[in-house]
Amino acid sequence: MAFENIIFQVDAGIATIIFNRPKALNALNQALLAELSKALDDVAADESIRVLILTGAGEKAFVAGADIGELATFSTLQAKHFSKAGHTIIAKLQELPIAVIAAVNGFALGGGSEIALACDFIYAADTAKFGLPEINLGLMPGFGGTQRLPRLIGANRAKELIFTGKMLNAAEADQVGLVNKVVPAAALMEEVLKTAKEIAGKGRVALRAVKQAINQGLNVDLVSGCHIEVDAFAIALASPDAKEGTAAFLEKRKPVFTAGLKG
Repeated sequence: MAFENIIFQVDAGIATIIFNRPKALNALNQALLAELSKALDDVAADESIRVLILTGAGEKAFVAGADIGELATFSTLQAKHFSKAGHTIIAKLQELPIAVIAAVNGFALGGGSEIALACDFIYAADTAKFGLPEINLGLMPGFGGTQRLPRLIGANRAKELIFTGKMLNAAEADQVGLVNKVVPAAALMEEVLKTAKEIAGKGRVALRAVKQAINQGLNVDLVSGCHIEVDAFAIALASPDAKEGTAAFLEKRKPVFTAGLKG
């Protein structure tokens, strides 16, 4: 599949998806979502990939929301199909067994914020702006924002933001715990790649186990979550990466993790 609305590239175990509709502020239409879904399938199928980075083309936007021109033409049934497709694709993103970093370089509004919320964590340029402003159009979030935002920043803060449609600047997003780090715009990708390379050097099996334990544990009580951790720990310890990591520690050398890599 040739990509026209995104740029997809892989280098040294790090994949990057760039939303590439800068003239439309990288707004989400059906064509872009279909390409994003295919790229996520490609990422999932490539066991050499350890980290995925999402960012936007241009200096203004990560993703500025849904394409309103397209959205305004939808019937009720088409709107339901569009929302369901968005949920399916964003769930696919969240369920990737690798680390996923959102590098938010500008506006992350509506669907843009919802995509970022499904990533494992967010680094933001100091020029970034976040929000779920759908209510200003007589609409509501449709790609998981009413569910993921409260889980990240708390129900009351999320309700205030969604009810008012207010945008947060990068500093405000940092203050409420929406983002992990704010850096100057010119240094954003350098900082993201630095973290991505650090993560890419870890064992794939352990990364998968950790992510699975955290994500599944968030949806259950503490006791059940600890049982999930026990099972994940046992699987990780039985992996070739664990054998390499413990041997390297005892031999006082740097480990070389190869489990899951296709030669």
